[in-house]
Amino acid sequence: MKRQFHSVLNWPVRRFNLTGRTAVVAGPFVWLLLFFLVPFLLVVKISFADLQLGIPPYTELTSFADGAINLKLDLSHYAFLVTDSLYFATYVNSVVVAAISTLLCLLIGYPMAYYIARSDPARRNLLMMAVMLPFWTSFLIRVYAWIGILKNNGLLNNFLMSIGLIHSPIELYHTNTAVYIGMVYSYLPFLVMPLYAHLVKMDMTLLEAAYDLGARPWKAFWQITLPLSKNGIIAGCLLVFIPAVGEYVIPELLGGANTLMIGRVMWNEFFDNADWPMASAVTCAMVVLLLVPMAFFQYAQAKAMEEKR
Repeated sequence: MKRQFHSVLNWPVRRFNLTGRTAVVAGPFVWLLLFFLVPFLLVVKISFADLQLGIPPYTELTSFADGAINLKLDLSHYAFLVTDSLYFATYVNSVVVAAISTLLCLLIGYPMAYYIARSDPARRNLLMMAVMLPFWTSFLIRVYAWIGILKNNGLLNNFLMSIGLIHSPIELYHTNTAVYIGMVYSYLPFLVMPLYAHLVKMDMTLLEAAYDLGARPWKAFWQITLPLSKNGIIAGCLLVFIPAVGEYVIPELLGGANTLMIGRVMWNEFFDNADWPMASAVTCAMVVLLLVPMAFFQYAQAKAMEEKR
């Protein structure tokens, strides 16, 4: 039985002449192909279709008539994206909100990651467990909890008024401030973890050498610690920025009516307006506008690393 099980597992390796390393690496690529590339290609297809009343709520791109296959691509949705200022303003606001949220996460997360990396080894696992503990609770429940904290009769305003610090509630709920609070709280662990992984592996003898040569702690930090943690900063910022741009739940629950985010626009087009082609065009435009600059950035980073070698 055990021999038959191993034979089934090794069949793809023998069939396609794969080495063990290639077979292991092929798994994630197959996963990305099935659950990212194929669905995205379907979204691209829908973005070139036309809206119709029915199931599905979009027309087919190809039709067969008179012995010929006709291809019809509707570009009006992309043209509307370019001409309508609402979508441009939504995209710009999404990038601004994501960038500010990422910067706030970096300003808060770097000291946290630095402290954990420099803590006693026996305490590091406990501190990292505290960072990851919010993931044990549903994301939606955590955002709902902030509603009870930030609203006018919530915990924060009641506490500040009880100690006499304020005399009337502070308007936080349904504001951009609430959105930033929710963003930072939700995505801060994504920045702390890669930063900690880089800082904890840093060679401490470099700092000792800098101190022996007369460098002050701040100068040693700026010239040694910060440059060596650059890759961790980049990885953490990307992990925060990319999902923050398309965030829907936090702006919808904590933001106001004027909080324009691309995730809310896509939701409205898909479910409120039932305009799948327009929503798909918004999705494709967002992916292109985000991935193309990041691809150039990654290329520049890789080229710079090769030149240093």
